[in-house]
Amino acid sequence: MSLKQDISARPGVMKLDRAAWVKQLHLSNFVNSYYQFRDVQSLPNVRRLLVVGPGQGLDTAVFRWRGYEVVTFDIDATFNPDVIGSVHEMKAFAEHEFDVVIASHVVEHLPVAYLDDALRELARVARFALIYLPSSGRPIAFSFSPGFRGLRWSCVVDVYNWFREPDPDRAVFAAGEHYWEVGRRGFSRRSLARRLRGHFRILKQYRNPDWLLSVNFVLQSMRSGK
Repeated sequence: MSLKQDISARPGVMKLDRAAWVKQLHLSNFVNSYYQFRDVQSLPNVRRLLVVGPGQGLDTAVFRWRGYEVVTFDIDATFNPDVIGSVHEMKAFAEHEFDVVIASHVVEHLPVAYLDDALRELARVARFALIYLPSSGRPIAFSFSPGFRGLRWSCVVDVYNWFREPDPDRAVFAAGEHYWEVGRRGFSRRSLARRLRGHFRILKQYRNPDWLLSVNFVLQSMRSGK
């Protein structure tokens, strides 16, 4: 099926048992929180954050513990966000109301037709953005650490399943939670980078070495001259 822009599928809450999911904490949650904190620290003059999709709340707790002002936003009241709504339409917030907006493993839950609207909104509400995305397929990793000055070299090879193409109307990946993932047809890292450049300057993109299923982008809004 082609990636047609069909709006018959609309953004909504996750299909899984959210009340049970929100109580779970895995190693990946802690790894992801650390990399978010590290990436935010790399950006200038950051105090006010918008966390889209707060999940179990670990990221929010870390940032508040470190003195940042944090507002949370989610389409699902299960996660007790400060503001309820969909990432493709964040009318509650003014332009660049925040220094950084964080959308970690969020936008792949949107039907394809709403993806560009979501990116446009993320670029509108903050000067900078962290957008972390899931990588499809099975990663094969080789790593070498000489034990000297924290040096570490790694190589990752992805074995993708090209036979299952994203369906713009149905979430077919991750047990029916994701509409698309990095590496699927039409969503290579290169094509995603082109899509992001329509709204952002890419400051950094990298594979999380401690959670290989996450491809991370550090971005500056094209609307920001700072």
